Amino acid sequence: MKATISWWDLSGSDQTIDSLRVYLRDEGVGPWEEIHGLRLKFWISDPATDRWGAVMLWDSAADLTAPMPPNRAAELIGYPPTVRMMTDVEAIVEGAHSGELVDRGLAFARMEKSS
Repeated sequence: MKATISWWDLSGSDQTIDSLRVYLRDEGVGPWEEIHGLRLKFWISDPATDRWGAVMLWDSAADLTAPMPPNRAAELIGYPPTVRMMTDVEAIVEGAHSGELVDRGLAFARMEKSS
């Protein structure tokens, strides 16, 4: 397996963590649901350092040269990731949990509370 990590320093962008959460909620997540070989993608943020990013876990056989959804985050932020890296995955463990991914993250928190 491979992992890719993209991390933006937002200090040079008009985008904020809050505006990027709206993007995720409205359009950013859906295009990734049908990507072959993508095991998991999660978006991350660090308000203390004004950073935004994503981590993707790929099957070993995934064709990482295949077409991907357009990188709307880079388009919205206005520049490519400050850090982008690909690494081998040495081990994976899934901890004890409810079996369902109920908490979808901060981008969806307001929607889930109002439902």
